Amino acid sequence: MASWTLETISWDRFDASKVDPEILRNIKAAALVERNGGDYRIYLNRVFADDPAFMQAVDTWANEEVQHGLALGRWAQLADPSWDFEAAFARFRAGYKLPLEASESVRGSQAGEMMARCIVETGTSSYYSALKDATEEPVLKQICGRIAGDEFRHYKLFYDHLQRCLGRDRLSRWGRLRIGWGRLAESEDDELAYAYFAANEPEGTVYDRKRSMQAYARRAYPLYRRFHVQRAMAMVLKAIGLHSTGRLNGWLTRVGLWFLRRRVAKLANQGA
Repeated sequence: MASWTLETISWDRFDASKVDPEILRNIKAAALVERNGGDYRIYLNRVFADDPAFMQAVDTWANEEVQHGLALGRWAQLADPSWDFEAAFARFRAGYKLPLEASESVRGSQAGEMMARCIVETGTSSYYSALKDATEEPVLKQICGRIAGDEFRHYKLFYDHLQRCLGRDRLSRWGRLRIGWGRLAESEDDELAYAYFAANEPEGTVYDRKRSMQAYARRAYPLYRRFHVQRAMAMVLKAIGLHSTGRLNGWLTRVGLWFLRRRVAKLANQGA
């Protein structure tokens, strides 16, 4: 279980003068995605219906994800008292749906699903670490530090179960690489884009996935530093079954930083 609750956050230390309005917009979106952990619980429980031990772990994981969303949402309401968290969450759920009717993983196997989960937790742990290091607002710094710690632990949870599933599903390193790359490519899919739209755009605005994703990315990508990317690459390589440190990590870190900087420059030029 997580070592923190909403009550252990130092809400009285909130400093409105240190709120970055650009970061705030992305925190609102993240709050919606995290709070939607209940739907992921349904999906994963269906996919792993024959694995009671993992289903129990999923319940704990989902509760922690929902807590992340509630903490971020509460902070966002402190930063912007006019923002209606409940209304934004309802709008998000109405417009974005997970494949809750699925009885098998959309990744082709249970091992494939675990691999995809490892990639997701790599992304979230890295992002909240970057947010913690970027923000000067003390309460948000505390929340992001707590969430990042949870997400690293969640990565280990899925990684450990991945090792157990690999022997049964015989998912090769190439197969893990393919799934990992595919999940990385989905980082700019509808989930985050629609969350950004639902959290920030006024009622009556027409959803434009590309525009919303660009707006989110323009605020997120500049936060990453070399050590955030380096640690993320180590986690990805470990899940694939390759050495997590060494030359390959160094090369991938340089590529990752190049990609982020290139995207930041392009988005700035576009005025997303």
